[in-house]
Amino acid sequence: MTTGAEAPETAPQHGFRGDPAEVAPAPHPKALTVAVSREAGARGGAVARKVGELLGWQVYDQEVLDFLLGDDAGRARLVADLPAADRGWADAHLGRLRRDGRIGPGADADGLVRLLLAIAAGGDAVVVGRGAGHLLPAETTLHVRVVAPFEDRVGYAAQLLRLTRDEAAAEVRSRDDRRALFLTRAVGRDPSDLGAYDLVVNTSRLGVEGAAQVVAVAVRAKHPFGDPGEE
Repeated sequence: MTTGAEAPETAPQHGFRGDPAEVAPAPHPKALTVAVSREAGARGGAVARKVGELLGWQVYDQEVLDFLLGDDAGRARLVADLPAADRGWADAHLGRLRRDGRIGPGADADGLVRLLLAIAAGGDAVVVGRGAGHLLPAETTLHVRVVAPFEDRVGYAAQLLRLTRDEAAAEVRSRDDRRALFLTRAVGRDPSDLGAYDLVVNTSRLGVEGAAQVVAVAVRAKHPFGDPGEE
């Protein structure tokens, strides 16, 4: 008969079993995210939707992001559905952004960045605007800038919004200014700095379909885990 002193050390089968092992943060998201920055009237949203269609990825446009930012419960579910390692990665990257001074103070900025990181942690997503390309890690984000000549953007805005040429020009300038101000205040970046992007596409030259095809090719070139869509 084995004495108590000789009994092998085993974990208790009931009661307190010790502190749970910590889950290490994931080293990076499982898949790539496309972040689309766009000039007003350049049809960046249409390009993003087409990219999502080509790749079979979820598209988070301004309307979807605004809804999630206003829906605390929905945003919490999105985060809660992430594996523990992915949540750890998101928290770690948020900490780096804070230490580097790349996000402004306040609950609004914190909520936006947490939402973007939750989306990026799952990968296979296309995010439009909100400075996502400046906030997410460059190694697993394809940062795309969608541009077009000013006159073409004005013409598109006039047709879409049923404005006169002068009204459309004022609207395009106003939207460009608001987006630039947001980037400056939120992430301290200038949208005209082309070195911040992986790819710049001109929809006046390529069209929406052509621009989306170019982005899809760039995704396959940068994707760290093989060709998106492969079994």
